[in-house]
Amino acid sequence: MNEKKNILFLCTGNSCRSQMAEGFARALRSDVLTAFSAGVEKHGLNPRAVAVMAEAGVDIAGQTSKLVSELPDVSFDYVVTLCGSAHDLCPFFPGPVKKVHMGFEDPPALAANAATEEEALGHYRRVRDAIREFVAGLPGNLDA
Repeated sequence: MNEKKNILFLCTGNSCRSQMAEGFARALRSDVLTAFSAGVEKHGLNPRAVAVMAEAGVDIAGQTSKLVSELPDVSFDYVVTLCGSAHDLCPFFPGPVKKVHMGFEDPPALAANAATEEEALGHYRRVRDAIREFVAGLPGNLDA
C-alpha cells in the first residue's frame, strides 16, 4: 500500500482558492493525500468561499488562513501554486518536492464589480468548480 502524499496549496493570501483546494483535497482525495494550504500573506478566510464550498457539501469554516512559516514541519511531496503571485513568490522547499503551477482566476477580483450578491457568488462558484475538477484528478494529474 502506498503512503499518502503531502500536498501544499499555496496562494497569495490563503483566503479563497487555496482554502477551496485544501477542502476539496480533504473531501475527495484523503485516501491518497494529506492536504495543507498557506499563503505568502495572510488575508483571513473569505466568507464567500466558505459559503460556496458549503453549497458543494464541503465545510471549510474551521480552516484558518496561515503563512507558510506557520505550517507544521512537513516534507511536502507537492507544492501547487494557484495564482501568479504565489508562483512568483513561492518560497524554497527543501527535499524532493515537485512544484506545479495551476493558476485559477481570483474570485474576489472577479466579484469586485458584481451588481448583486448572486452575481458575485457566481464567480466564486465557477472557480470553485474548476478547482474541484483539478483536485479530483490528484495526484495523477501532477505526475503527467
